[in-house]
Amino acid sequence: MIVTVDVKPGQREESVENISEEHLLVKVRAPASKGKANKAVIKLLKKHFGCQVFLVSGHTSSRKIFEVEE
Repeated sequence: MIVTVDVKPGQREESVENISEEHLLVKVRAPASKGKANKAVIKLLKKHFGCQVFLVSGHTSSRKIFEVEE
């Protein structure tokens, strides 16, 4: 499954919110530098979906595309 994720780094609380079926808003505490936010998002999405998650595109953007293995 392909999921579009809008990332908000540097937040007080971490959360995953559904915007639509294949679009999520993910808030993480990690800053948007040196890939820290990307790692935090991957960790949070793995916990949310309970399976492997891969960043496909948007490595330096706030809007990212992830592939979720089902």
